[in-house]
Amino acid sequence: MHLILEIADDPPPDSACTRGTRLEVVKNVTTWTGNNISEADEPHILWMHGYVGCGKSAISQEVCRKSQTQGRPVASFFFFRNAGDRSKIWRLAPTLANQMAAVVPETAPFVRAEVTADPGLKNFPVAITSVAMQMQCLLYGPLKSAAERSPMAALGGRPFLIVIDGLDECEDKEEIQELVEGMLAFFDDNPFIPLRIFITSRVEQHIQFCLNVPGVRLDNLVDHCSDDDIVTFLEVLFENERRRNPVIRAYISEHGEWPIPGEKRKLVRHIGGSFIFASSVFKFIMGSTVQGTSPITPMDRLPLALKMNPGLDGLYAQTLARSENLPHFLDIISTIALLGAPLSTSGIAELLGISVYEVVNVLVDLQAVIQVPGTDEIPVTLFHTSLRDFLVTQTRSGRFFAHPRHHIRLFLCCLQSELVHRQHEAALRINLSERKPAAAYALQHSVTHLVGGEGLFKLAELNSALDLCRETLGCSPGAPELIQLLGDVAYGRARHTKSLADLEEAIAVYRNLLHPSHSLSFNNLGRTILDRYRLTGATADLEEAISLCRESLKRLPYSHPDRSQPLHNLGTAILDRYRQTKTMAYLEEAIFLYRGALEFCPSPHQGRPESLNSLGNALLDRWHNTRTMADLEEAIALYHEALELRPSPHQHRSWALCALSVSLYAMYKETHALPYIQEAILHCEELLAAHFLIGHQFRPEIVSHLAFLLRERFDATGQEDDLGRIASLEAEASQLPTSASTT
Repeated sequence: MHLILEIADDPPPDSACTRGTRLEVVKNVTTWTGNNISEADEPHILWMHGYVGCGKSAISQEVCRKSQTQGRPVASFFFFRNAGDRSKIWRLAPTLANQMAAVVPETAPFVRAEVTADPGLKNFPVAITSVAMQMQCLLYGPLKSAAERSPMAALGGRPFLIVIDGLDECEDKEEIQELVEGMLAFFDDNPFIPLRIFITSRVEQHIQFCLNVPGVRLDNLVDHCSDDDIVTFLEVLFENERRRNPVIRAYISEHGEWPIPGEKRKLVRHIGGSFIFASSVFKFIMGSTVQGTSPITPMDRLPLALKMNPGLDGLYAQTLARSENLPHFLDIISTIALLGAPLSTSGIAELLGISVYEVVNVLVDLQAVIQVPGTDEIPVTLFHTSLRDFLVTQTRSGRFFAHPRHHIRLFLCCLQSELVHRQHEAALRINLSERKPAAAYALQHSVTHLVGGEGLFKLAELNSALDLCRETLGCSPGAPELIQLLGDVAYGRARHTKSLADLEEAIAVYRNLLHPSHSLSFNNLGRTILDRYRLTGATADLEEAISLCRESLKRLPYSHPDRSQPLHNLGTAILDRYRQTKTMAYLEEAIFLYRGALEFCPSPHQGRPESLNSLGNALLDRWHNTRTMADLEEAIALYHEALELRPSPHQHRSWALCALSVSLYAMYKETHALPYIQEAILHCEELLAAHFLIGHQFRPEIVSHLAFLLRERFDATGQEDDLGRIASLEAEASQLPTSASTT
């Protein structure tokens, strides 16, 4: 059938259940999905949750396959983090609608009618309508209309099934609540609609908040994990390998059964119910290594597998070690971990400026954990996103850590790729619609890496970035996306150098971008002029910044979600006005504006942590003025929430850590309760260990502040261990540039 909505339908992941496994849990789900809905309060939604690697995606895929073989229509969407559009919620409704129209033809006219009536539904990837409205218009409404017209022959009297796998892999977390609330509202209004929705995910706070409610049936996959399934899974894998591998067949012919029952039992116990660990361990046993002294047969590697750390971290470390001595290893692995969307081997090579064979050489022995396609055109992906979590967490990955500074390398590579593309266009005197993979990636994701490296750029790197931006703009004069990028880099350098001249350049660029129809262009200029005020103290700049932010708000409808940015920046400008005048009315207005910005950032909106921090800062100012303990307590609570929304190792967690440390020390001085200063010290230690690493411009301040806190604790407790840590911090401080104390 011709697609009603022109959008590609990605295949599900390659993670089907091995035959003979997960029989009971799949049967339970398919029985539920096939039952007629006979009671008004019967849940239409089943949420199956479980830990990393326990087989959620495999079960989702098996439920789809089973339903299809039984002649029951099903539509599915498999989210996958950092996989481009596969991680975006805008793909969900149109993908499901296309599938529904194909397998339940009675719904197709109603889907087509909705798209004709509202062309905005086809605006991909920037949808004009919300995800809840998309689902209503493209799925719920057409299905309801078709059901009301006549029985749908394709359903055979049973419900239509939608499978949404890996909801935790969706990057648009703020949209998930809206999606689920829309589902629940629809089912409340239509209790007998022939529709079931099966959702799988890990247990994450924002998802649990939405789905752990009446109207949703819960199923913990951990309750269904058994060693019997792992035994069956491994037996199938080993049997297939015995048939394929002549070395194993020769070994069995000479020595008898392999693995022997005792080894199998040890392996099953070692795996502990994790299918991803079982799969990766098996690949390790069967794979080859490049190290000449390493065991080269599966029989030799099996004992090593039994000694591996039973968690995934040990497996990841041992697997990555195979290639760590190869050229460009860490660059390639860090790139895969930090990319905003996956690239093929040729795309990775092009972006990094190395040869394709060098990328393949590194990845070929990592196929136990990384999916390496057989062609240069298909993206390289991770078998599981837990590998990315491992790589970006320094305390877990150690020497394999994908340092945030690699974002800077990727940003400069993106700029270089964009320059080459524009130079080619200029030479040909045409606009090329087709871009090479690296240039296509750069167009979409350069800013991802600019933001990712925030606070870690060296001046020389910012200068190089500016030179590349200017040279690229010279090839395509007036290109707004290049002007915007130039402004962002210039603004980044100005924040780094605190130079008025640099800030003037950023202001000039943003003024050039000012346009009546682009409300946020007023906001960006206002933010930059506010920074100039902070350098010069010129009241005229403060007033202009306030005026620009107010203008941005005027041009946005009251309910527009983008209001959070100008509300926040206006609050910051008004707070600066308070700090200039000490007029309490301005402080109250700033707090009011910050609370307004927060309303547009419900958890887990990506802008909420910054709004929480800013409101906390304003309340801290009011506490300093009034000594109202409620303000200090609320500020601490806000900083705590900001940290919860940005769990370690989130790179932008640092500002909440700084503010919380200062607030906790203030609470300690008020109450003399040791837990407050203990927590403040822990947050400073995290800042130094994970965020303000050696070379970071703010590290000197935190080193000094931590030494101060430890001295305070020593004075209170006499804890001698503090003296050694104080001495090491003071020694480091003596080698660092002088900075103002945060105390």
